[in-house]
Amino acid sequence: MKRLWISGVLAAAGVMLAVSTASAEDTLKLAVGQRGNWDTSVSEIGQRAGIFKKHGLALEIVYTQGAGETQQAVISGSVDIGVAAGVMGVLGAYSKGAPVRIIGAETTGAGDLYWYVKADSPIKTVKDFSGKTVAYSTNGSSTHGVVTAFVKEFGITPKLTATGGPPGTLTQVMSGQIDVGWAAPPFGLDQLDQNQIRRIVTGNDTKAFSGQTVRLNITTASVLKDRKEVIDRYMKAYRETVDFMYKNPEALKIYSEWLKITEAKAKRTRDDFFPGNAINPDKIVGLDKIVKDAVELKFTAKELTKEQLAELIQIPPRK
Repeated sequence: MKRLWISGVLAAAGVMLAVSTASAEDTLKLAVGQRGNWDTSVSEIGQRAGIFKKHGLALEIVYTQGAGETQQAVISGSVDIGVAAGVMGVLGAYSKGAPVRIIGAETTGAGDLYWYVKADSPIKTVKDFSGKTVAYSTNGSSTHGVVTAFVKEFGITPKLTATGGPPGTLTQVMSGQIDVGWAAPPFGLDQLDQNQIRRIVTGNDTKAFSGQTVRLNITTASVLKDRKEVIDRYMKAYRETVDFMYKNPEALKIYSEWLKITEAKAKRTRDDFFPGNAINPDKIVGLDKIVKDAVELKFTAKELTKEQLAELIQIPPRK
């Protein structure tokens, strides 16, 4: 009887410990643009690797068709954090009174975003886009910003069309509904290698986006106020995951198994399109130019002031 009593006590203690551990994890709801892109996979890889759990966080991740949907989910309060929101869209929303706050850079440089046509298309250069249907994901996204820059910088007159994510966009291109599609690796690499499609231009071919931060991680003023310590922990775990993704081969294994692609393709995606500090969250690169470009591309009516930027950008310091 004594042994049974001890066993019961130990079992109860185990249950209490499990409940205590579970309750110690704070839940964050995330809206993440474009499932499977290397840059948008930080939270997924970090969660699968146990990094966010180590920091007492459990992430509920919902994937969207683009930054416009991501940003709207944040502003509406459906999620706590939006990952990979387009920089122009965020500045535009803030300038119109939306309570968005930037908690980190997400991607710097736009070489991962590319526009392509069917292999037999007569379109050869971006100058041939005039009069053609040219895809972007959603309004306010980084792809929306890039195609808007194409129009201004190259003096072209395409029919810009929101097509959502890369899979649906490819279907529309191959079926002839859209002339020019957009994608980001690893999506489309097989079709490029098999000469089914031809890449025409990338986001880095624009002055407005080359070498500058193009996507951001965002939250709202209320979430940042009410859950600041949790947001700080999220960004700490996020930074740790970014380091893990570039320094530990296990990250490529996690990424490839999740997407059911080869580790070689995973490595190609990372090394060819996201080198070095491309997904470093600590600094928004080219901010002075970004605020000017936002006006030029008509995302904001006037440049945001230093005071407005100080309120908008609240990246937790690295500790």
